[in-house]
Amino acid sequence: MEGNFQISETTNLLRKIKEFTRSIVEDLAEGKSPEISINRFRNYCNDPEADCFCSSDEPKGREILTLRKRSQTYRIDMLLRVLLIVQQLLQENRHGSKRDIYYMHPSAFKAQSVVDRAIADICILFQCSRYNLNVVSVGNGLVMGWLKFREAGRKFDCLSSLNTAFPVPVLVEEVEDIVSLAEYILVVEKETVFQRLANDMFCKTNRCIVVTGRGYPDVSTRRFLRLLMEKLQLPVHCLVDCDPYGFEILATYRFGSMQMAYDIESLRAPEMKWLGAFPSDSDIYGVPHQCLLPLTEEDKKRTEAMLLRCYLKREMPQWRLELETMLKRGVKFEIEALSVHSLSFLSEVYIPSKIRSEGSFH
Repeated sequence: MEGNFQISETTNLLRKIKEFTRSIVEDLAEGKSPEISINRFRNYCNDPEADCFCSSDEPKGREILTLRKRSQTYRIDMLLRVLLIVQQLLQENRHGSKRDIYYMHPSAFKAQSVVDRAIADICILFQCSRYNLNVVSVGNGLVMGWLKFREAGRKFDCLSSLNTAFPVPVLVEEVEDIVSLAEYILVVEKETVFQRLANDMFCKTNRCIVVTGRGYPDVSTRRFLRLLMEKLQLPVHCLVDCDPYGFEILATYRFGSMQMAYDIESLRAPEMKWLGAFPSDSDIYGVPHQCLLPLTEEDKKRTEAMLLRCYLKREMPQWRLELETMLKRGVKFEIEALSVHSLSFLSEVYIPSKIRSEGSFH
């Protein structure tokens, strides 16, 4: 039944693509300049005092592309080139990455960002997600713990080896038969921390699922996390470095990214809690002074810019206070700095104590 639904969805999308391209050809045949209306989305503004509606997934305006504007001619050309490739992927039931698409016409596209923008425009035009276009991310995330599932017929049995890393599935929409005995989900920023937990057999003594995007999370990792949250209804905690980059990663998981604001509902983790590391943790857990690094000028500018985001004041004032504290102190530190006490301090003391005391900020 699910397979038939997917075929029907693909057929419908191919029909829309055909109608769209036909309308452009007809306009050109009549000597008219086609006009392409593209909605614009955002998930935040930079005015904390604004009475905005950024939290809504409704469009926040629109842009009209036309051949009458010379600056938009190239963008329309690239959009149509990418659309032709997408049409081919759908007709042949094949998948490709954004990078694959770029290398099909590198001299025309000139930069990966051109392809990225065209794909975003296509998703907005046809009101769909990237996966509907058969454009997939190159999987980067890892998962381990009290979980098993299937993806496109392939079995992922993390339960059989609790502390072994499994790749996050790329075809998240084909994930099914999810079974878990976990009590919570822990998202960690970095692979080094993930491996530390694996080496310490963290999942053997803690009934949880551990996920990492290995830095800034890709679409597959974010979609997979959202799927787990919806299916398992478990609390989700996030552990990142106490620095602006770590906070940006936390915010991306929780609120989504501006670049993909058009698909925010399937990519954000709205109930995620911030487990740490907080600026105050350096005092509470006795992080030595030599492990604290001064914020660079770039760090300060990034932090000041993040403090302006409307969702922090409206939804997460406590997060905003922590960010202000980091800026005031002028220092940052990595999660691994907690290992100064012992190699297993993170897995045996820090995380369990935070979970027990619910030391996360919602």
